[in-house]
Amino acid sequence: MRSSPPQIHGWVAPGFEEVRAEFERNLTERGEVGAACAAYYRGQPVVDLWGGYRDARRRLPWEEDTLVLVFSATKGMAAITLAVAHARGWLDYDERVAAYWPEFAQAGKSGVTVRQLLAHQAGLCVVDRPLDVDILADLDALAAILAAQRPAWEPGTRQGYHALTLGWYEGELLRRVDPQHRSLGKFFQDEIVRPLGIEFYIGLPRDVQGSRLAVPKFLSLSNLKLPDPVTRPFFLTTCDPTSLAFRAFMNPWPTLKNLAALRDRRFLALENPAYTGVGQVRALARAYSAFAVRGGELGVGQETLAALAAPPILPAVDLRDQVLQLELHFSLGFLRPCDTYRFGSSSRAFGAPGAGGSFAFADPDAQIGYAYAPNKMGMTMLGDAREKALQDALYRCLPTPPQVLRRVGA
Repeated sequence: MRSSPPQIHGWVAPGFEEVRAEFERNLTERGEVGAACAAYYRGQPVVDLWGGYRDARRRLPWEEDTLVLVFSATKGMAAITLAVAHARGWLDYDERVAAYWPEFAQAGKSGVTVRQLLAHQAGLCVVDRPLDVDILADLDALAAILAAQRPAWEPGTRQGYHALTLGWYEGELLRRVDPQHRSLGKFFQDEIVRPLGIEFYIGLPRDVQGSRLAVPKFLSLSNLKLPDPVTRPFFLTTCDPTSLAFRAFMNPWPTLKNLAALRDRRFLALENPAYTGVGQVRALARAYSAFAVRGGELGVGQETLAALAAPPILPAVDLRDQVLQLELHFSLGFLRPCDTYRFGSSSRAFGAPGAGGSFAFADPDAQIGYAYAPNKMGMTMLGDAREKALQDALYRCLPTPPQVLRRVGA
């Protein structure tokens, strides 16, 4: 007997039916296991879809309240947190990090600015000292290790994806500037999650039921194929234990060494603001929507919004990312559109992709907040076919013109 196709739930606003059609094709034609997609347009929800299985082995359906690990899409929520701090006047993007965190000035880092750090230009993509769960749980001990780290290049001259470290540096910076000295995860809950009425965690509470979590489905060696030509150099570089890419992703346990360990609740309970955020996909879209529509809900003013949408300041010497092995543009903690990777309606969009295919962003010109996340890991670093089909369909559904809705690269 043939099994019935995976069920699709949720809704789309009139005129956005094409997004639902592509979501269904993901499950029936593109190998999707389970996923959710959400979008806000001009501050209103227009897409809220979920379907497939949150646990493929036990054939448990993806539910309305299913929580999913979004990997580096977490970086967008961390960057939003710092943007709120900036809007409150606690943080200047062009100030030196050491002005807020004096110990950071060690090992040749005294001149590193907040902007350089958030753009992956500080040379701090690697931590030389081995890290473990106990160190990551002790924010003071972790801060001392981070402060002592020597940059891998002269800050500002090059860029290298701070895959894991960016969130730890952001977390300590937030602790230093917040008058209450809250951790980034706590600040995020207090000042973003609660006002917006969403569910997303940077540090998964122990009282959240494990049955709500989507189970990541990792690729097995038997069906592993080389990734696309654009991202292949990165994956090949990770085979060299001396490379920045290998060292950036292999400390601490788990990460690439043992991806399955990312299901461990002990690890998800830690605040890793760069890569272990867990939540509802609609929460990401909602948070970005608050920034795509004037930011007033979170008290974010025009100065901060203009800074987020402004053109990135690129590294002075080499535009090729030293870790990812391709040219990408980052600014203030977010990925920005460029020739290598285009998203949104204009160059003013900002967001964060995650390993395996998740992606979320704000498009202030189109007033879009968008998010997608699956539990089946893909091998494409950027532009997963499942996500791209949904994003493209969303933009085709938008009312026309305004002129600003011409897609980047179109």
